[in-house]
Amino acid sequence: MDTKEKIIETATEQFMRYGIRSVTMDDIARMAGVSKKTIYQEFTDKNQLVYETFDSAIRNDKKAMEQIPKFQDGVIDHLLGLTAYIRRRFSDFNPMILNEIQRYFPQCWQLFEEFKNKHIVNEIIELLEKGKSEGVIRTEINSEIIALMRMEQMMLTFDPLKFPPSKYNQVELQLHIFEHFLYGIFTDKGKMAYQNQKETAI
Repeated sequence: MDTKEKIIETATEQFMRYGIRSVTMDDIARMAGVSKKTIYQEFTDKNQLVYETFDSAIRNDKKAMEQIPKFQDGVIDHLLGLTAYIRRRFSDFNPMILNEIQRYFPQCWQLFEEFKNKHIVNEIIELLEKGKSEGVIRTEINSEIIALMRMEQMMLTFDPLKFPPSKYNQVELQLHIFEHFLYGIFTDKGKMAYQNQKETAI
């Protein structure tokens, strides 16, 4: 791992745990074991570091999602893989990050919007359509509307006024809302298959 990668990895860990604005360049230098001068040799300023860190995080998310069982091979297996991914992804995640990005880092927010609208929404639509063909997702639902609703549902969980981090564990919150979503779109066959495979996986 080269110096730039080490700085990005350290920044990612610190931002995810403490938020962006509360972490200084001095903090990152100390945790990465490099001088602040070295950071500024790799990044013009904190804005550039945040952008490249966020871009790297999105690319890593895409790679992680590719490791989940493909829904082409079975929608229920894919959904269980998503559940495991949620547990990993949000185990050390500060929900304030997205609020900070939206307010103070517009270029990063644009990256996130593109990822959300061009990648995640399309993935959900394809998953729903595949699930309909397998008989595990209700055929009468409008896949595009439900996919957009699911994205808004996810974004709602990052609102600290509605779900204060001091009151709600982010992993439990994400999983609870995800399962509520699933039981609203499953057929009876889908519910039974999900419950059976979930019990087997535990």
